[in-house]
Amino acid sequence: MRSDIEIAQAATPKRIIPLAAEKLGIPDEVLEPYGHYKAKVDLAYLDSLPDNPNSKLILVTAISPTPAGEGKTTTSVGLGDGLSRIGKKTMICLREPSLGPVFGMKGGAAGGGYAQVIPMEDINLHFTGDFNAIALANNLLAALVDNHIHQGNTLGIDVRRVTWKRVVDMNDRALRQTVVALGGISNGYPREDGFDIVVASEVMAIFCLATSLSDLKERLGNIVVGYTHDRKAVRARDLNAHGAMAVLLKDAIKPNLVQTLEHTPAFIHGGPFANIAHGCNSVTATKNALKLADYVVAEAGFGADLGAEKFIDIKCRKAGLKPDAVVLVATLRALKYHGGVDLAELNQENLGALEGGFANLERHVRNVREHYGLPCVVAINNFTFDTEAEIKLLEEKLAPYGVPVVVSRHWAEGSKGSENLAKKVVEVIEGGENNFKFVYNDDQPLWDKMKAIATKIYGASDIIADSDVRSRIKKLQEEYGHYPVCVAKTQYSFSTDPKLKGAPSNHVVQIREVRLAAGAEFIVMICGDIMTMPGLPKVPSAEKIDIDENGKVVGLF
Repeated sequence: MRSDIEIAQAATPKRIIPLAAEKLGIPDEVLEPYGHYKAKVDLAYLDSLPDNPNSKLILVTAISPTPAGEGKTTTSVGLGDGLSRIGKKTMICLREPSLGPVFGMKGGAAGGGYAQVIPMEDINLHFTGDFNAIALANNLLAALVDNHIHQGNTLGIDVRRVTWKRVVDMNDRALRQTVVALGGISNGYPREDGFDIVVASEVMAIFCLATSLSDLKERLGNIVVGYTHDRKAVRARDLNAHGAMAVLLKDAIKPNLVQTLEHTPAFIHGGPFANIAHGCNSVTATKNALKLADYVVAEAGFGADLGAEKFIDIKCRKAGLKPDAVVLVATLRALKYHGGVDLAELNQENLGALEGGFANLERHVRNVREHYGLPCVVAINNFTFDTEAEIKLLEEKLAPYGVPVVVSRHWAEGSKGSENLAKKVVEVIEGGENNFKFVYNDDQPLWDKMKAIATKIYGASDIIADSDVRSRIKKLQEEYGHYPVCVAKTQYSFSTDPKLKGAPSNHVVQIREVRLAAGAEFIVMICGDIMTMPGLPKVPSAEKIDIDENGKVVGLF
């Protein structure tokens, strides 16, 4: 059996300029090609396009992730190809992969099997340089903060209260906490500092929520980098940093156009993690895809308790978007894992474990239907050792909810294997009742917004925080109480304990830290032992990635 990268390398892609004209009617003069098979699209051209009143937005999300894998990106690509196969004008909107997971444990994020976006190697590695531009903009601001302090500190920044961190797009635990400016007075004032991964940067969040270059610049200026001795906020615009930061991002903000193995167009743009940020691709990509196509398949990170909740409560709220349907991805293997089966035994039929793990899928379905108010289709990402008895049990368990279950074989068969899923999604959109709603209201206090997410979506009984965190939330409430909440927590469980599988209930969610993202316009609530700079596993994926004597990349997945 060929690997994902071998399948991608054996494909025959179409050149991106004629593909854009053929599929989307985009003229070549508004495309900025990066080689033959990827290009950026001019923002002025996209702004000139009229809205498409007939476009439909499909959100692809999943059950709580497991080591068994769910295949959310693969399903997004497969669904897009399936919609194209049945004659629908379709675009796919995905996030750009971070190099940290690519070289760490998770691998790439370009799909798999015969449901991939290409060029796979480029997308999973440097792509068009967007992440590098975001890192440079972030770190320029960090350098300007320290330089301002060194050059006399006319703003009166308290060096103990600098909150802006540096970033690098790599899992590097040694950089989580650092000391900078050592080596004498010419190197500045020593202070504690640290690094986040690029996808956790507020610049990334701003990049993905900005609606234009001017909006991007305005949001960058609103970033709070620290506080003065009398606790007054110091912003990027106080340092005259936002203009130069916007310059570094002026090309990156243009969405990246690529294609699937079956030549369905795809925007891959932006990439905040869903467990430590808001987990959605850029507003620019999604809104413009809705102008260019009739059906847009968008992916949100991790499970429906994280990426989907933030897609709805942050992205849709800010951008005025409304999904028409949700596709909830699961595998029988992953459900059995939630039911207590060891990883090595997941390929064996086990109806008892499947029934036990169903609780995880059930809660996600209930959240989508009851708390997001959206019609839902459950997509079973098929594995060859799935049994008819297991599929039948799952269909029976979901029957009371009126949620269709479709087994999709896109990984092995491409669009032929996802055609039934595509047809069912169209049927649900055309005939389903859509009562779209947010989990909380804008005017609720920050504490109540967090409690609504925890109790409604996570199944928790309450939220707690120590006195310092409570005081911080109370202070932020005065000026930023209207902001949405972005929860940073483990993706592996509804709780803050990654070991609690299935659907734990009546647990308590502890808010460990609160961060203001004034440019992104949300409040980050860090819950449990979540880290904004991941580490590498004992055996990193980097050890398997190589290049042969002909310059061909191997070992990437």
